[in-house]
Amino acid sequence: MKNKISIIFAALIVQLAFYSCTKQEVTSISSPVFSVSQSVKPGNISGTIKGTLQSDSIYWVTGDVTINKGDTVTAQPGAKIYFTGNYNFFIHGNLLSIGTQNKPVWFTAAPNKTLLVKKDIPGQDPTTDPAYRGWWGGLLGDTTTQFMIFKWTHIEFGGGTVGTSPVFGIKNASTAYMISFVNPKGMLVLEDSWLYGGVDDPIRIQGGMIHIMRNTSEKGGYTGGEGIGNIKAGTVGNVAYNLIIGPNTNGVKPSNNGGRNPQTNIYAYNNTILNGGYRRLRVGNSLGRGGSINYEEGSEGLIYNNLFVNCMFGLRIVGTANYLGNALIVADTAHISYGYNFNYGDSAATVNQFYPVNFLTKPQPTDIPTPSSYLPASYTVGSVYDGSVNIQKNNPQFVYYPLPQASGTLADISFATGWDFRLKPTSPCVGKGFINFTPLSQIPVDPIYGATEVTPPGSDIGCYQLNGSGNKH
Repeated sequence: MKNKISIIFAALIVQLAFYSCTKQEVTSISSPVFSVSQSVKPGNISGTIKGTLQSDSIYWVTGDVTINKGDTVTAQPGAKIYFTGNYNFFIHGNLLSIGTQNKPVWFTAAPNKTLLVKKDIPGQDPTTDPAYRGWWGGLLGDTTTQFMIFKWTHIEFGGGTVGTSPVFGIKNASTAYMISFVNPKGMLVLEDSWLYGGVDDPIRIQGGMIHIMRNTSEKGGYTGGEGIGNIKAGTVGNVAYNLIIGPNTNGVKPSNNGGRNPQTNIYAYNNTILNGGYRRLRVGNSLGRGGSINYEEGSEGLIYNNLFVNCMFGLRIVGTANYLGNALIVADTAHISYGYNFNYGDSAATVNQFYPVNFLTKPQPTDIPTPSSYLPASYTVGSVYDGSVNIQKNNPQFVYYPLPQASGTLADISFATGWDFRLKPTSPCVGKGFINFTPLSQIPVDPIYGATEVTPPGSDIGCYQLNGSGNKH
């Protein structure tokens, strides 16, 4: 096994060295020593652990768990890790969670019939929803973490408060993120997994080579939070084929905040994002934030084939210093490309923000609806326009989901259970995607120690493809 790890990371080091040279940066990485050894006995766990969480076994987290530098904890298929209180995994080493489609891994709160039943009810007051209570903390990496890899894993009901933090990126007495990764030289893989709830960002990434693909994110954040990733400086990779419904703020937010190398470069493609940005307004009273995908503060990348449904804002390319009281910094607009994105809206407020007012998002002729069909000839980027002709038009034709939504309910459906967001063969999204680009390839392909599959761009807009590829949930 150690030889296998060495081979994978030798390839990873070569890839990173190549990337660093192309960015005119110098990066030095030594091959890590891993200790994947004995099984961890099922039952109560706390303190320092290493080894294997056994398949189909149950673990009760009764105190903070620490993984030391150089050690690895591996969760096998079917392992269930229940947090009995506001505890965290402090990861100075590495974490593998290798579930399967039939036997996912679970990181969740301890079962309680009165409190922790998922209350997926349209119109429920978020102040009474247990998804946002922060029943446990997070899986919190450190600068010494070489990899955190999640495959077919449920991560839910987290986001509690950390007391004294021993890891970078989490302050004392602050809110935890359900996943925190902070090593620009390390690797974060999240694929075919589920995120549910949280108080702030379900995922906060402050550096790393990332592969976030084919996941489902529901109810991402209460007082703040991006559905599938608040991504900071030092981060490079793909965010693709994710179903994101009801994020507090945006579905995806790349930013180069933090000043770490390399520059944030994210390829966001073939994501489906619904009902984004409304809880931020409802709970946090913050009008100027939230919606779908937001590139800001010196980040670069590309954004293609994404499906936005009833999000408060369409694609936002930040180009203003202040917006409705929110301090913003301009994205690296010279190195961002986008197009072939689809917007649908049930209200005038939504369709009039397909191209957000006071931002630098340029209408693309490949977008749906076609910009020239409703924008005036005198339109300038970021200006006010009348998009009312698009209200409830261009229905994306999901197999089963209520469109149009009744007025006033756009913030109320923030869960995927019970719906089917696959496309009907007659959907206007079918065959409208752009496939002539190559995903970033920083992550090795490996069934355990890398990406199982780097799914290329799809010809159908959104996270589900008629040919069965893309999101598997």
